[in-house]
Amino acid sequence: MKRLSGRTAIVTGGASGIGRAIARRFAAEGAHVVIADVTTTVREGGEPTHELLAREGLAAEFVATDVADESQADAVVRHVVARHGRLDILVNDAATGVGKPLIETSLAEWNRVLAVNLTGVFLMSRAAVRQMLTQEPVGETRGRIVNISSQHGMIAAPEDIAYGTSKSGVVYITRQIAADYAKDGIVCNAVAPGKILTGKTGRAVEPRWLAYSEARTPMPRLGRPDDVASAALFLASDEASYMTGVNLLVDGGWMAA
Repeated sequence: MKRLSGRTAIVTGGASGIGRAIARRFAAEGAHVVIADVTTTVREGGEPTHELLAREGLAAEFVATDVADESQADAVVRHVVARHGRLDILVNDAATGVGKPLIETSLAEWNRVLAVNLTGVFLMSRAAVRQMLTQEPVGETRGRIVNISSQHGMIAAPEDIAYGTSKSGVVYITRQIAADYAKDGIVCNAVAPGKILTGKTGRAVEPRWLAYSEARTPMPRLGRPDDVASAALFLASDEASYMTGVNLLVDGGWMAA
């Protein structure tokens, strides 16, 4: 029996990077995966995620979704329920950043990062929890939320104030949802990646930031998207039976050093 057999999962930001790896892992474990993203373009290159999964004989579909838009966040949850009868898992992975310190960050840039990275988690989680509360439990849970936070939600994100602030909010909202809805059988946890090489270009792979990340990471390599996908799968599965409100570090020891 696959770990997510018969479950339906929404993965926001599932077109590329960490979200793509999570979507692939969940589908391989038996879930019907709905990729909610603003694009089907794979940032690191390759076939669109939902098409790749379909070609592999796995259950997946794409629903164009801007998680920062209330109507679109509500609509993707309604779509899943209309087609599948329930929503078992929500992964909030969609995120953006501007890579600028305080005095160089415009209000528009600040607002957009917070809208996607934090308000998007709020809107998607609200829509998901509203639905999950109406569902009969499967085992002990009515539904699970897995948020993708960051070690930079706990320590400074160098020269990226909007991103770090947004991820700090993701750490907090994870605990709040967990505490408020545990009694209803809704589980909410987060995965906090360290430096993950996702195929991003630009600032993410500038030599100075790679050197900084390598110096901060005790393990002899930087992270891969599959490292985060493995942790997300665990938190989305019945194996995580007595965990909620956890911010699980997948950082090669970054925060331990």
